Amino acid sequence: MIDSSAFQGKTAAYYTLGCKLNFSETSTFGQLLQQLGVRTAGKGEKADLCLINTCSVTEVADHKCRQAIHRMVRNHPDAFVVVTGCYAQLEPYTIGKIEGVDLVLGANEKANLIQFLSDAWCSGQKEPVVHAVEKTRDIKTFAPSCSRGNRTRYFLKVQDGCDYFCTYCTIPFARGFSRNPSIASLVEQARQAASEGGKEIVLTGVNIGDFGHTTGESFLDLVKALDEVEGISRYRISSLEPNLLTDELIEFCATSRRFMPHFHIPLQSGSDEVLRLMHRRYDTALFAHKIQLIKERMPDAFIGVDVMVGTRGETPEYFEACYEFLSGLDITQLHVFPYSERPGTAALRIPYVVSDQDKKLRSHRLLQLSDEKTQAFYARHIGQTAEVLFEKAPRGKAMHGFTRNYIRVELPPQEARVEYDNQLMTVRLGEFNHDKTALKVEMLKG
Repeated sequence: MIDSSAFQGKTAAYYTLGCKLNFSETSTFGQLLQQLGVRTAGKGEKADLCLINTCSVTEVADHKCRQAIHRMVRNHPDAFVVVTGCYAQLEPYTIGKIEGVDLVLGANEKANLIQFLSDAWCSGQKEPVVHAVEKTRDIKTFAPSCSRGNRTRYFLKVQDGCDYFCTYCTIPFARGFSRNPSIASLVEQARQAASEGGKEIVLTGVNIGDFGHTTGESFLDLVKALDEVEGISRYRISSLEPNLLTDELIEFCATSRRFMPHFHIPLQSGSDEVLRLMHRRYDTALFAHKIQLIKERMPDAFIGVDVMVGTRGETPEYFEACYEFLSGLDITQLHVFPYSERPGTAALRIPYVVSDQDKKLRSHRLLQLSDEKTQAFYARHIGQTAEVLFEKAPRGKAMHGFTRNYIRVELPPQEARVEYDNQLMTVRLGEFNHDKTALKVEMLKG
């Protein structure tokens, strides 16, 4: 039983590391606490409750998580400190030993965050408590999330977990096997977002193309159902495995009223030999086919691609093959990640190890290639008219927004208006801004 009166008048501070899915979940936690009377602490204000949502995709991510926990404890010395997320699931007892941490919640337990808080924080618990199941097969709960926090776009969690077990990855151990809610429940959440004034929803998850395992439905069925929700003008699909990006889905997005010409597709390597070492479920020929089909049906589509460099087994020859493959693809942006050794992963059995120096050099080359491709994509659209969804800007700062095909635009502070926030506006795309990360725009009527 939750005693809501115990939450009244309390303040909370939140810190999120990692992916959009984590940000969505943290936002939902904040929303639930706000409904119980918990206010978000202001800048410099000491909070009664601290919640840290962690990531564990790399060794660097683990280190950042520990730093964030220590910092929150130091900045809010009297707060009740809760840690959840992937690092909390993988290393719950390590986190539980950090001075100042009061509650650790794993992947199953975070779905019942409020109940655990009621049982521990509100009851005056004195000793740290750790709640996290130890086996991947026992991670079964699904914590719903559809929230925007202080952002303009909503993030709708449509799936959790992964069955793939790529050799470099610990995410299945942290998130469990693939599972999802029903299409009907997700459509209802989208309708609720529309009723709150939301205009754009990003579909998030761990392996969202795998949607349907739990309910016997399919991701394409979900996309078609969401496309019918009145009030939502835009949907974006977050990371979608190339073998699950069906030709039928591409065709539907090309003719959809609401799904944007914007794709994020993890490649990880442009070498077939490395893809086999990673236990990925496709080859470069299939990946190239998907890119070609998207561009045939949606020539102006933005395509972001994840690439991992320096993984075990990536010889110089394999990296050069990867670079040449990416160089020849009609893609827009690369998200480059250096490989990180993760305890318990099969990749540790691969003998060839890439030095840290070579990882940095390879990352630098791919990031340069990414900048060239992104700027060329932006430049092709200069002078065109576009519809932009603007986002709220900090006082005195430039206002930003995105076109349908995810070109970032910038409106100078002197031209920014509060009434533009969360509005679809017609603009003419101008020249690059000072650091070439956005295009300047001229406001038009419409």
